[in-house]
Amino acid sequence: MDARSLTPALRALRLCLHLLMAGLLALAAVRADTAAGSVVAALIGAVYAAGSLLPSVRDSRRAAAIWLGVLCASWLALLWLTPDGLWVAFPLYFLQLHLLPVRWSLPSVALTACLAILSYVRHAGPLNPGVFIGPLLGAAVAVATVLGYQTLYRESERRRRMVVELIATRAELAAAERHAGTLAERERLAREIHDTLAQGLSSIQLLLRAAERALPEGSPAAGHIDRARRAAQDNLAEARRFVRALSPPDLEHGSLAAALERLCEAGPGSASRRFTLSGTPVELPTPYEVALLRIAQSALSNTVRHAEAGRVEITLSFMDASVTLDVVDDGRGFDPALLSSSPEGGFGVPAMRARARSLGGTFTVESAPGQGTAVAVSLPLPSPLPSGVSR
Repeated sequence: MDARSLTPALRALRLCLHLLMAGLLALAAVRADTAAGSVVAALIGAVYAAGSLLPSVRDSRRAAAIWLGVLCASWLALLWLTPDGLWVAFPLYFLQLHLLPVRWSLPSVALTACLAILSYVRHAGPLNPGVFIGPLLGAAVAVATVLGYQTLYRESERRRRMVVELIATRAELAAAERHAGTLAERERLAREIHDTLAQGLSSIQLLLRAAERALPEGSPAAGHIDRARRAAQDNLAEARRFVRALSPPDLEHGSLAAALERLCEAGPGSASRRFTLSGTPVELPTPYEVALLRIAQSALSNTVRHAEAGRVEITLSFMDASVTLDVVDDGRGFDPALLSSSPEGGFGVPAMRARARSLGGTFTVESAPGQGTAVAVSLPLPSPLPSGVSR
């Protein structure tokens, strides 16, 4: 394990393991009956120190396995020379559990415990229950400690990832809410400017034109009225530019029909989508375009989330006195009566209906379980203005 990734607790545990290994090897070297035992104990210490310092052992699982194999072989030589070498088995348990996969580490720990017991028996030490219980209990404690820590570490990592994802999701949600609020405020301002300032300037133009026609020939006031009418016309054009600038981004680079066609070309869900334009398109006021686009987006969103449809058709029709939008799918359908009777009916359909009614239009939903859904909205076309007067 890379030392830079260790927490303070793990650094302390690692230091304790180093000290334990050094102390047990020193004990075996001092109590060894022959010089060979002391030499082998020193050799094990050198191999252990090399593994702790070499980057390849920390970074490569293969190199770590080879180093552990050399360390265990040296330990077997120490067991052959002195019974005190069996105490080194305890730090070896932790190394085996840490460096080897579970399918290999558990058998290795069991084999190490058995070899420690056999070494004690081979050196004709006095037999007692502690001879067998000690190594086995040490192995059990090591297994429980390491596996318990690994479980806690995995759980901690899972919770950490969940917290990171939660923070990221919360940030994305906040950004989406800010964006939605910005778009809603832009739409509100565009609607207010169109319904008040733009309509007022349009009325002023009509009144000035009527006054201009009522003036006698050669009246000195004609020039003033003409300049006032032109000023009102210029300001109305400026107001219309403000309204266009505040319109939804989908309408900034084309007509309503183009925005609806782009809506059908890309988006979530597996249903096929088709857009159809019927009649001769006419220029619509910005509130009309915004309302029809938002209704189409909301209806399509409901289809993707709830209908499980295979096909969706969006039709925009221009008639003599009205413009209509139809969104039809072949999904599972529902009972429209539940929208008003259920407290969980949602806000999408009421919001679409409110948009249509705010412009003097009608909104209908036709559906039945298993028979798909048809959403239709019809808005009356505004009366054409006299020549020279802009909407």
